[in-house]
Amino acid sequence: MSEQTPPALSAEDEARLAAAKKRVGRSAVIGAIFLMATSAIGPGFITQTATFTAQMGSAFAFAILLSVIIDICVQLNIWRMITSSGKRAGELANSAIPFSGHVIAVLVIIGGLAFNIGNIAGGGLGLNALLGVDPKIGGLITGALAIIIFLIKKAGPVMDVVLIVLGVGMIVMTVIVAIVSGPPIGDALRQTIVPDSINFATITTIVGGTVGGYITYSGAHRYLASGHTGPEHAGPVMRAAANGVFVTGIMRYVLFLAILGVVASGVTLDLSSQAANPAGQAFGAVLGDAGLRIFGAIFWAAALSSVIGAAYTSATFLSTFNKRFLGGWSLQWATVAFIVVSWIIYLLIGTAPAAILVFVGGFNGLILPIGLTVFMYIGWFRRDLLGARKYPLWLLIAGTLVTLLTWYMGAVSIGPIFAFLGVGA
Repeated sequence: MSEQTPPALSAEDEARLAAAKKRVGRSAVIGAIFLMATSAIGPGFITQTATFTAQMGSAFAFAILLSVIIDICVQLNIWRMITSSGKRAGELANSAIPFSGHVIAVLVIIGGLAFNIGNIAGGGLGLNALLGVDPKIGGLITGALAIIIFLIKKAGPVMDVVLIVLGVGMIVMTVIVAIVSGPPIGDALRQTIVPDSINFATITTIVGGTVGGYITYSGAHRYLASGHTGPEHAGPVMRAAANGVFVTGIMRYVLFLAILGVVASGVTLDLSSQAANPAGQAFGAVLGDAGLRIFGAIFWAAALSSVIGAAYTSATFLSTFNKRFLGGWSLQWATVAFIVVSWIIYLLIGTAPAAILVFVGGFNGLILPIGLTVFMYIGWFRRDLLGARKYPLWLLIAGTLVTLLTWYMGAVSIGPIFAFLGVGA
């Protein structure tokens, strides 16, 4: 029996199909930017910024500027290489250096586990600010609810809408606090360029919190779904990556100014107790008890979404070892197991949740240069894997300098970062 030729599409149907494909592609691109930005603007992001602003004052502005520069160099390279090759990070790395993708996968999974312990801790802090419950019980509730939402497919779209609304609410609240608290903007701008002091542990931590671990690859992996892969799409890819970094950079600086204004007014923030929530205290100092409660709801929602996102993205790296984790029930149960393990470790740790949230950023900052080194090798010596003979020299140089800088920062920051948990110097 001969195969039947499908009927030709009319011009109108072809135009409709092309428009549908364009919408899907645009949605995936926006999703990639949103995934990277929301992954970076989580409970760790908020707590790290509040903690370091309380400790360093205006000098923390320089750390923010340097972290944004590092983020741009990292994301432009990672996004361009992954989308140009059309391969996920682990597969691309293995194509260049055998088993290097397995090393990256292990590091991402370990880093993602650390992130998720921090996210559950953030959920505990959020419910503590919102309802006054013990942070451990709040973390228990957050982990259980994350599993339920992940397994109920219809809950996902509802959660996305709620998070967008709450995300806008967080931005509005932060801007209000930044205006009302009256931060010393002149001094902050000066120290953005010429700081009174430089602390590499803080820079390593906030870099790790915004572009470390799974965050490095999450946006680029999501972009692959747009179908706009190959070197010919490098321009839009780099613009999308830059937009995601700028969103997080602006939000971090506004949050910094908000906290700085509170600290400069003489308010002392609790940074070490079991219920310490420095960002929540700052919002409460300006907006009162109602502001603290609203902040708690937003903070908790950000933590809840981050628990699901970090667990799922980290679990996808298991496909580097076994292809059955590319999707289906294997990936779903691996994600649930990831949340449960994070949940158990959090409940067993006696460290204050705020300290955990700061530590996980630092830890992911320590492992960041390993993956970067592999990708810089690909850029310099394996351009054949990227579908083009040429690769921007300025981007390679910038990426290499950042890689060397992250190695140096990691080397001098190990002691101070583990000290956040009461370990080491």
